[in-house]
Amino acid sequence: MRLGVLVLPEFRWSEARSLWGRVEELGFDHAWTYDHLAWRSLADSDWFGAVPVLAAAAVATSRIRLGTLVASPNFRHPVPFARELITLDDLSGGRFTLGFGAGGTGWDATVLGHDPWSPAERTARFAEFVDLLDLLLRQAVTTHRGRYYRAVEAHSVPGCVQRPRIPFAVAATGARGMALAVAHGQAWVTTGPAAPEGGLLGAEAGARVVGGQVRRLEEACAAAGRDPATLDRIVLTGPVLDGGLSSVDAFDDVVGRYAEAGVTDLVVHWPRPTEPYAGDRGVFEAVFSDIDARRGGR
Repeated sequence: MRLGVLVLPEFRWSEARSLWGRVEELGFDHAWTYDHLAWRSLADSDWFGAVPVLAAAAVATSRIRLGTLVASPNFRHPVPFARELITLDDLSGGRFTLGFGAGGTGWDATVLGHDPWSPAERTARFAEFVDLLDLLLRQAVTTHRGRYYRAVEAHSVPGCVQRPRIPFAVAATGARGMALAVAHGQAWVTTGPAAPEGGLLGAEAGARVVGGQVRRLEEACAAAGRDPATLDRIVLTGPVLDGGLSSVDAFDDVVGRYAEAGVTDLVVHWPRPTEPYAGDRGVFEAVFSDIDARRGGR
C-alpha cells in the first residue's frame, strides 16, 4: 500500500515551503493538492492556484510524486492546460501525475458566467477533455475539432519528461468514467460513495463500498481486455471516508481494510486547525512517524 497526503493550497509560500518539505521527510509516496478556483466553505479564505503551488513544491522537493486531486474541465481548456502540465512534469523531473475528473456543480462550475452543465454534458465534456489532453501530451502538434473543444495546430514541444506522457489518475464511479480510466489511466481514483447521513463512513463500511467499486472497475478492465493489475486504485479519504487519523491503531485498521478491498494507494488530508479536515498535527506525525509500518497496516 502506497500512502499519500493532500495539502490544501491555502498557505503562503513562506509557510508552505517547509510544509511540503516535511511531507517529503515523513516518507509519503505522493502528495497532492486540490485544483479549484475557490472551494466550498473556504471560498472567502486564503486560496492559491494549484499549478503554481505544485510548481513551487516541485523545486522544493526531490523524491515525492506530486499531483492534482483532482483537476476538471470546469474552468480549464485542454490546450493551455497541456502546456502547464508539461512544465510541471519538467520542473519535477518526471514526478508529476495528473489526477482529474468530470467536475461538479460548485463554485468552479459557474464562476466563468455559464450555467452549470447537466450531468450528461459534464460526462461528455470530460470524455472529450481526456481524449484531447491525451493527444496533446503525446504529440508534437495536434489539431482537433470536437463538440466542446478545438485545437488548431497546437504545439506541445518539448513534450513530457515521462513517456509517452504524464500518468493520468482518473476519478470516476460511473460506468463511462471507469471506461475512461481503463482506456487512458495509469490509476483510478475514488472518494467512495455519495456523502452519507451522519458523518464519515468508517473503515469497515467504507472498504465494503470501495470494494464493490473495485469489482466494477475490474469488470470494465475485462470488457476492454486490460489486465486490472496494470491500473492503480487510489482512495482519497476525508470528504466521505474516515481516514483513521485519530490514532496509530485506527489508521492501521483503515490501511488493512482498504488493502483487502484491492486498493493500492491511500491518501489522507494534511490536518487543519479547523474544519474541514481538522486534526491534531502531533497525532498525525505520530501516525506517520514509521511510515513503512503504516504501509503494511500492521
